[in-house]
Amino acid sequence: MEVYQTETIERPTEFSVASGNDRDDQSTQERLDLLISVNREYAQQDEIFRSEKEKLEADLMKNPLSNEQAFSYFGFLLGLLPPAAIFAKFITESGGLQNNEDFWVIFLLVLVNITSAVVGFYSGKIIGKLVLALEHQTWHRMLLFLPFLGFLWGVISGGIGGVFLFIIGAVFGGMIGGVVGAVALPVFTIFHRLLKSGDKIESKLFMPLAFGIVLIISTLILGY
Repeated sequence: MEVYQTETIERPTEFSVASGNDRDDQSTQERLDLLISVNREYAQQDEIFRSEKEKLEADLMKNPLSNEQAFSYFGFLLGLLPPAAIFAKFITESGGLQNNEDFWVIFLLVLVNITSAVVGFYSGKIIGKLVLALEHQTWHRMLLFLPFLGFLWGVISGGIGGVFLFIIGAVFGGMIGGVVGAVALPVFTIFHRLLKSGDKIESKLFMPLAFGIVLIISTLILGY
């Protein structure tokens, strides 16, 4: 009787179960991430918009301005017009320019004016972020901090602009800027909070508000 020996070849058996599970897990994770993202977006909208009407008003805006943009433009106007009113009053009350050599004074004052406006514009971006946080607080807390924030803003803008008038000019510019900022920022922010939708304000509402406040301050300076 012949006996045959057979060899069993072991071959690894590959199954696609593991890879299929990996794909299922990845798909599930993607759906979960999407759901979390959507929920986060809705939560942010609830924080920004006080009602569905306000959200609709924000969606219908044609030229919206964010907080940073609004306060940057407002800072530019504050740094431009009130100092110009001060300089105009100074020139008229001092008897005007006596000779052509005095025109360097005009050049210096214009340089101060432009610097204050530019500093007010760029620092307004930071002020806009700070005010946005305050606008989410209660009215009492917001109105408590705004004068101090406005004073600091004015001191920085006026002080840097006044550097071109030497140390006295920096001190004087900082003091005047601080007073203007302490008054202008709270008044502007009150109306901004009432008129904005979400965290933006329509430009057609911003323009008369900003120009109105700044022009009133400039007129008071000229008439003082």
